[in-house]
Amino acid sequence: MAINSRFAVGVHILSLLEINKGGRNTSDYIAGSVNTNPVVVRRIMSMLSKAGLVLTSPGVAGATLARPIGEITLHDVYKAVRDDDADPLFAVHDKPNPDCVVGKNIQGALETSFNQAQAAMENELAGVTLDTVIRSILQQES
Repeated sequence: MAINSRFAVGVHILSLLEINKGGRNTSDYIAGSVNTNPVVVRRIMSMLSKAGLVLTSPGVAGATLARPIGEITLHDVYKAVRDDDADPLFAVHDKPNPDCVVGKNIQGALETSFNQAQAAMENELAGVTLDTVIRSILQQES
């Protein structure tokens, strides 16, 4: 699953855990909301748990948030579900032609812009808490 999908599903899971905090938040229940397989939910829940964002327990109890929603940022979720071995978010295509003036210089020409774009995105995510997302969800519902 691509980072953008894991990220969106991670935010979905955390939002559901908060909104349904009095209910049973099993992987089957969460998978029904996400409309995916419970195995996918469990895999992402494991990532969120390792990052200290959720507490999980086997059986009917399910999962809960590990921190208040105002203390969880979208950047926290992004970091939790990002595979460190994966390609960067912005990358130059593989093996451009080294005999071409563009091919041999494109990576160097784009590297600074790509790094700045990545940093800008991460800064934006760091400024948005799960509380903001949940308020938006509930506002749209009313």
